[in-house]
Amino acid sequence: MVSNCDGNNLPQLIDQAKAGDTSQLGSLLQSYFNYLTVLANTQLDGRLRQRVSPSDLVQETMLAAHRDFHAFRGSSPQELTGWLRQILIHVLHGTIARHVKAEKRDIRREVSIDQVRVSVDRSAVNLASILPAQNHSPSSPVLEEERAKALADRLAELPSDYRDVIVLRNLNGLSFEEVAEQMDRSSGAVRMLWLRAIGKFKEQVGVSPSQL
Repeated sequence: MVSNCDGNNLPQLIDQAKAGDTSQLGSLLQSYFNYLTVLANTQLDGRLRQRVSPSDLVQETMLAAHRDFHAFRGSSPQELTGWLRQILIHVLHGTIARHVKAEKRDIRREVSIDQVRVSVDRSAVNLASILPAQNHSPSSPVLEEERAKALADRLAELPSDYRDVIVLRNLNGLSFEEVAEQMDRSSGAVRMLWLRAIGKFKEQVGVSPSQL
């Protein structure tokens, strides 16, 4: 699902949503679907993925955000991004806790919400830096979050195997051997898949040959 909401329109959409326009609120939240899906995808291991999908987690996040939007005190896209990410973190933490309980696993395997927050925030940073920026000057946190959201939209356009290998390798930081185990492929096949995926991703983003 590709967002059709221009980043330049986000402040206006936020204002309209805060004024009570529910249709604009729906459009505003939907524009973050790909971003939140990528982050959710980075947090699910194989066993948890059998119980819940990233889209399930994002839908739960969207419902909570729609229900509680009156509590959002910010006014900028950066503040909204952070607010939505915090909701996703709480949804993830609750899901992981239920999984641990359902599996009757050792209580020591429980994950704190701070651990989930650190992991999600790290994935958000990794998302913004998958590809080199068009200019080489240091980016502000605002620009980094805008870039992460835009790159998530481009990731959503890729075939699922391309998207998965980029998430596992670049966002989760797994070795090719670990990615191969996750994707049930040989290490060599995963390396070739990753090269094709990154090449296609660069084409979509419009990275120039000199930056490859």
